[in-house]
Amino acid sequence: MINIVLFGPPGSGKGTQAQNLITKFNLKQISTGDLFRFNIKNDTELGKQAKSYIDKGELVPDKVTIDMLIDEVKKPTDAAGFIFDGFPRTAEQTEALETIVKEHLNSEISICLALIVEDEILVERLLKRGETSGRTDDSNVEIIRNRIKEYYAKTAEVAELYKRQGKYVEVNGVGEINEISEKLYAEIEKLAPPKGKY
Repeated sequence: MINIVLFGPPGSGKGTQAQNLITKFNLKQISTGDLFRFNIKNDTELGKQAKSYIDKGELVPDKVTIDMLIDEVKKPTDAAGFIFDGFPRTAEQTEALETIVKEHLNSEISICLALIVEDEILVERLLKRGETSGRTDDSNVEIIRNRIKEYYAKTAEVAELYKRQGKYVEVNGVGEINEISEKLYAEIEKLAPPKGKY
């Protein structure tokens, strides 16, 4: 199995690259944002718990998020692995994910891929996206800078843990979409010799 943790600040093109990786390697994406939306919309037990925190403007506790992740990885799939997006964000979450992957998939995290893009380029990209996305947080430079700063502050300890395991790889996220995809593919293909077609 190929299990990827995908990192990238807002505006790094992470969403686009995740889709390309999914297609190329037959992976299933698990995005915590999507999990929250799905569980809340379907009024699941975990969705109700998450909503009770969100409604109070509080962060959803790790335990609720982790239970959602476990439910998701246990669903039958013919995917060759997973991309984890938006999780882990802390050292505790990193350890929890290791346990989930080991216990429920009998596997491990293969690699943590981080898209690296200079702040100024990110700001420029997000402002441009804001012109068409209608997202208010994409049209205010201060808010954008703050989001980027917060992202790095949050993910620093996770990056550090994967660096220690020798699983952390930075990929330049500036350039043509296809070129960036090829760089990501090359890193994944280093992990294991391809057995026929994916």
